Amino acid sequence: MDERLTYKAAGVDIEAGYEAVRRMRGHARSTFRKEVLQEIGSFGGLFALDLARHPDPVLVAGTDGVGTKLKVAFMMNKHDTIGIDAVAYCVNDIICHGAEPLFFLDYLAVGKLETAQAEAIVAGVAEGCRQAGCALIGGETAEMPGFYAEGEYDIAGFAVGVVSRARMITGEKVRPGDVILGIVSTGLQSSGFSLVRKVVFERAGLRPDTYVEALGCTVGEELLRPTGIYARPICELAERELARGIANISGGGLPENLPRAMAAGTHAVIERDSWPVPAVFPWLQELGDLDDDVMWNTFNMGVAMAVIVAPGDVDEALAVLRKHGEQAHVIGRIEAGEKGVTIA
Repeated sequence: MDERLTYKAAGVDIEAGYEAVRRMRGHARSTFRKEVLQEIGSFGGLFALDLARHPDPVLVAGTDGVGTKLKVAFMMNKHDTIGIDAVAYCVNDIICHGAEPLFFLDYLAVGKLETAQAEAIVAGVAEGCRQAGCALIGGETAEMPGFYAEGEYDIAGFAVGVVSRARMITGEKVRPGDVILGIVSTGLQSSGFSLVRKVVFERAGLRPDTYVEALGCTVGEELLRPTGIYARPICELAERELARGIANISGGGLPENLPRAMAAGTHAVIERDSWPVPAVFPWLQELGDLDDDVMWNTFNMGVAMAVIVAPGDVDEALAVLRKHGEQAHVIGRIEAGEKGVTIA
């Protein structure tokens, strides 16, 4: 007689799921704010909005994943930082509108649930939330047998923030004569990795443990370097009403992303030698024989966030960014013209 089928026999281990949630609970709790109303494990995450701090509130939401940077994590069997990237790519979008990140949820899908691996991933998510000042109030871990290769997974995140309507940043206040500030990035962050992997692993034949003198570390260490999270300095700029436009420079680079933070009739001119470009970019360009257009339209080229400010606010805005430990530089200006970007 055939053995009776069970969910576990079909590839889904409910008990392992319970154990994973138990392990994750402490990491999530370490991110809680006073507005969180319950422990992890309810059907929904409960968060009480503080209307005294945010009169006339506007909620700002964002969602994103990590993309094929995950393949590098699989190659290295290192999973404790990829969650930071998931938080960063959501939070760095919503802060462009001046929103304070409030809470975050993650979605983790695996072929077979390995509790230690899942805990490492969520520990990274919690670290990202602590950096952003938001609470990890829930999520979903889905075990999907036969859907992912052994040891592989996908992760996506969802962030919600709030800004008072009067302080909402849309770019409509950007004017000719304004100044563009750039926050120096941590490197590649999480964009362009399909191209990066083709250049580094397929064409050049390098391995994650290959040491590169120009980078001062191994290939894997450089490629897995976590995305920076800029919520605290950007939120202070917003609170002081110093920022007229803010752009998160991710996939698409400065040419695509900066115009999203600008008003009609304004044109950005970027001085390309005005900030220190991290070594990974010239190294990658030479390794792959990539032309300038590919580099500028695919990668951040060392600018994580661009902030547009009035000329009289430049010194104060730079002081705020540097107080939070960020490298920040004047990288360009706003002129009258068709909305777009010129790399000078």
